[in-house]
Amino acid sequence: MAYWRALFRRKPGPHQESYCDVPEEYAGGNRCTLLVDGKQAYPAMLEAISKARHTIHLESYILRSDRTGWEFAKLMAQRARAAVQVRVIFDAVGSLDLAADYVQFLRNNGIQFLEYHPVAPWRPRWAWGRRDHRKILVVDGRIGFTGGLNIGDDYADPKHGGGGWRDTAVRIEGPAAYELDHLFRAVWFRETGRWFGVMGHPEHAVGDSLVRVSANQEFLHRHRIRKAYLHALRRARDRVAIANAYYVPDRAIRRSLYSAARRGVSVRVLVQGESDVPAVAWAGRSLFEEHLRHGVRLFVWPGPVLHAKTVAIDGVWSAAGSYNLDRLSWLRNLEVNLHVLDEKFTRELEDQFESDVAQSREIELSEWRLRPWQDRALERMFYLMRYWL
Repeated sequence: MAYWRALFRRKPGPHQESYCDVPEEYAGGNRCTLLVDGKQAYPAMLEAISKARHTIHLESYILRSDRTGWEFAKLMAQRARAAVQVRVIFDAVGSLDLAADYVQFLRNNGIQFLEYHPVAPWRPRWAWGRRDHRKILVVDGRIGFTGGLNIGDDYADPKHGGGGWRDTAVRIEGPAAYELDHLFRAVWFRETGRWFGVMGHPEHAVGDSLVRVSANQEFLHRHRIRKAYLHALRRARDRVAIANAYYVPDRAIRRSLYSAARRGVSVRVLVQGESDVPAVAWAGRSLFEEHLRHGVRLFVWPGPVLHAKTVAIDGVWSAAGSYNLDRLSWLRNLEVNLHVLDEKFTRELEDQFESDVAQSREIELSEWRLRPWQDRALERMFYLMRYWL
């Protein structure tokens, strides 16, 4: 990976570099396209799959055997019959309800698949709490996608029977797509002991975005994304916009947010209203009063479920990926983010945040202090359980 970063090295400008904890890990030559919700992301992903010539690599925490899941499976099978190498990684817990006939369909159509950390307590390497939470699609090693979307109807366009969850993905071309492919191959090799060759590689720049592919790998580099967030937050000068699905930030992240607010930075956080994991939502709410007292503004998405994980700072630095601001993402899961130095892309992310906030309800401190004691008790109880949620 260092070779490709060196090949496409374009040193961040002095203003940009201040937001980067590891400037040398940013590579130029990328083109980033923001994709809002499944109604934009899924058609783009399916189009890329339909045009695959060599390889399709799909990695998803949740893979459903519903309408959306079958749409992906059938198209991948079609490309597999055209001699494209198709490999799929899905998490055993996230995809616990994946139907047996779906798995058999993959097998029958020559699609190689890996069930990450199967639910098997008798196995020596089994670990219930170590999950693959990444969402990656790479086609031919050249076109990549990552973000918060799993593969399932929850994220699909409501016009087509989907749940319409609010989420964000990024289509990436350039050396960052190759690095996403490398992450996929590394998981495959670590879990199966089988390596496979590289079909694509970045030969020339396709855009102007400086991008760092930042990945947590359980115990290995598990602080990497968090350190990047802390560094960028501490350099914020004007505005911070965070949208996060499972928002239970640790003390260091909270202090960075509060410090920014004291410096006069506008700090706004968009969180779930309706939640698919209510216990995590209750745990996060236990921190709301502290946030409000320190000048952080909080907005509640009205629903359907907010599942995005994005950060935009000062219109300069942004992050999008699978990383939640909770303990699981920090300490246990495989995660991946794109950290982007591109003012055009970051402002598109900010514009989407403004649109989301306009549809959301802001929480006022005086109002929040009047919530029932039963709510306070639930918040406290689930916050004490945050390490296991």
